[in-house]
Amino acid sequence: MVVAGAGLAGLTAAARLQDAGLDVVVLERSDGVGGRIRTDLVDGFRLDRGFQLLNPAYPEARRTLDLDALDLRPFDAGVVVSTGLASYALGDPVRMPSTIVDDVRAPVGSWRDKAALAAWAAALGLAPGGLLRARQDRPALDELRARGIGDDLITSALQPFLSGVLADADLTTSQRVVGMLVRAFVRGRPAVPADGMQAIPDQLAARLRPGTVHLGVTVTDLAPGCAQTDDGKVQARAVVSAVDGHAAGRLGLPGAPMRALTTWWFAADESPGTGAVLHVDAERRGPLANTVVMTEAATSYAPPGRALIAATEVGAHRRGAEAARRHAGVLYATDARDWELLRADVIEHALPAHPPGQPLRRRVALGDGVFVCGDHRDTPSIQGALVSGRRTADAVLAHLGTTAPAA
Repeated sequence: MVVAGAGLAGLTAAARLQDAGLDVVVLERSDGVGGRIRTDLVDGFRLDRGFQLLNPAYPEARRTLDLDALDLRPFDAGVVVSTGLASYALGDPVRMPSTIVDDVRAPVGSWRDKAALAAWAAALGLAPGGLLRARQDRPALDELRARGIGDDLITSALQPFLSGVLADADLTTSQRVVGMLVRAFVRGRPAVPADGMQAIPDQLAARLRPGTVHLGVTVTDLAPGCAQTDDGKVQARAVVSAVDGHAAGRLGLPGAPMRALTTWWFAADESPGTGAVLHVDAERRGPLANTVVMTEAATSYAPPGRALIAATEVGAHRRGAEAARRHAGVLYATDARDWELLRADVIEHALPAHPPGQPLRRRVALGDGVFVCGDHRDTPSIQGALVSGRRTADAVLAHLGTTAPAA
C-alpha cells in the first residue's frame, strides 16, 4: 500500500493498515511527519505552525491517541471579551465559576441573548452525534440567530471566537460542523501537549514499523496501482491520497477549497495575561481574531521566565506584525512594544471550507484501488482527520477483502 502524505489522516490510515497485516509505504514531501500539525524549537520556544489545540473530548482522539502520554496542558473553558472600557471573562459557570459575575454583567448582549446561548450550548453538549448530523443544515450565523442569540452577542464575542476556530470570518460554515465543535467545547477543555502539537503525529508515527515513512519524497500523480514520485514510480495494490484539500485537487483528486490563518508568535519578559484563556475584541479595534498566552497553560512552550503569546488573524497576511502586536497589547491592556517577534506563520491552507449542505462524511473510495482521505473528507478538525484516516483504511481493507482490526 502507498499512502501519500504523513499528516494525521495518512498516519492513522497507515497504522491501521499495518495492524491488519499489510505492507505500507508512506511518502511525505516535507522533512517530518505531521502535515499541518508541526512544532519547531525557536530560541528555546516551542512554536506550533499556527495556533492549534487538541480537544480531548473528540471521540476519535480518545479512540486513536494515548492522551495521557501526550501530557496535555488545558486552556480555560471560556473567553475574555474586551469592550474598550473593560475586559470580561465569560465562561462555563460549572467549570469556571469565577466567571459567573462577568457572565451576568458583561455589556455584550442582553440577558436573553446569554440565556439563549447557554441553552443552545447545553443542548449541543447533551446531544448525540447522530442527532447533530441529521439536522437540517444552514450557515452557522443563521443558526445562531435562529436560536434566539442577538447580533450584539454574536458580533462582540461569538463571531471573533468562532472565526479563529473555523478560519471563517463571516460564519458561513455549516451549522452542523459548528454544532459538533461546540459540543466538544462543552464536553472537554482544548489543550496542547507539553512538547507541542508535534507530539500528536509523532505518537502516531511511532506505531509504524521502522522504515515505513519516507521523507523528502514528492508524489506527483496517483493512479490505479501506482504512485508517481520525483524519484520514480512506486507500485502498489492500492494508493491513498492523504494530503490537504488543495493538494488533492492538484493531484486531480477530489479536494476542497482551503481557508487561511496567520499566527504571529511573540516573546515577552513577563506574561500579559492572567489565565490560559483566549482574548477577543468586542469592538474590532484591530486585525486579530484572538490572542492567547500559551505559557499560561504550558510553561514548557518557553524558556524559564519568558512568556509566549500567539496572535491569530483570519486570512493570509505576510505583513502586519506591528498591527497584530498593537492589537494584542490593546486586548491585554499592556504596552507590547518590547515584545519580540519570533515568527509569523502564514498558513494559506489551514482548514478546508465546509459550506452548508456538504455531507459530514464524503466518499473516500474513488474506485480502481484509489482512495482519498483528510479532514476535507470529514469535518475541518483533528477529529475529522483521524476519522477520515480510519474510514479510508477500512475502505482499503474492504477493497482487498481483508478483515479490519478491532477498534
